[in-house]
Amino acid sequence: MIIKLVHLYAEEMNLYGDYGNILSLTKRCTWRGIDIEVIRVKRGDVLDLTDIDMLFMGGGQDRNQLAVAEDLVTKGSQIREAVERGMCVLTICGAFQLFGHYFKTKDGKELKGISVFDAYTVGSDLRMIGNILVDCTDTFQKSDRGYFLSVKQSLELIGFENHSGKTFLGKNVIPLGRVVHGYGNDGTGSFEGCRYRNAFGTYLHGSLLPKNPWFTDYLIMLALKHRYGSDVAIDPLDDSIEYSAFESAKRRSETARTTHL
Repeated sequence: MIIKLVHLYAEEMNLYGDYGNILSLTKRCTWRGIDIEVIRVKRGDVLDLTDIDMLFMGGGQDRNQLAVAEDLVTKGSQIREAVERGMCVLTICGAFQLFGHYFKTKDGKELKGISVFDAYTVGSDLRMIGNILVDCTDTFQKSDRGYFLSVKQSLELIGFENHSGKTFLGKNVIPLGRVVHGYGNDGTGSFEGCRYRNAFGTYLHGSLLPKNPWFTDYLIMLALKHRYGSDVAIDPLDDSIEYSAFESAKRRSETARTTHL
């Protein structure tokens, strides 16, 4: 089996180790004998998603978002069409913001998004930084039940958030999860990230997928389903070390606090 993945703007949008998400996807596919082809797409490149199963775009500082925003808009219609066909997408922080309707920076500059997500982001004076724990049960328990019955751990995500943009969701997306510890999308500690079809946005950096193997496997499964259909299954792995690290990070989210700058 094979998965084809587009890594969008790898040079500009790679903050806090976001590239580790690509490494995690590649490793967990390789361990199962699944080939994964990673295609880097840069500014000005022609984007062809007709044979692509997954797209990843990481986070970046405001100046990096400014650098890629205009080019991303030129690719927006093709990305939206691929999402409607079921392509799997993972976007982190700045990419999450640009996949919404717009990102208005703190100094008033508005960057047009590509409206994959029914959401918008406004810059603020509050920097939301620290360890974050998210409960995703509500988002996932009603879908792909066969897969999640095999997940031994609870449907939680651990990560590290660092953003000043506040993201507000519309009615056509659902949150990725409920915040247990942390700030979340808008700083209120309510919801984090979003989901539309098989496209996900999140503020969890550092890196998200190595810390959360169940979510990594879920994305792999979605990509395989996109290519081969609904009967594809993936073999379980020995994740005892990964979940030991997860529990350690989870305890840290419950105790460590970040003093605001």
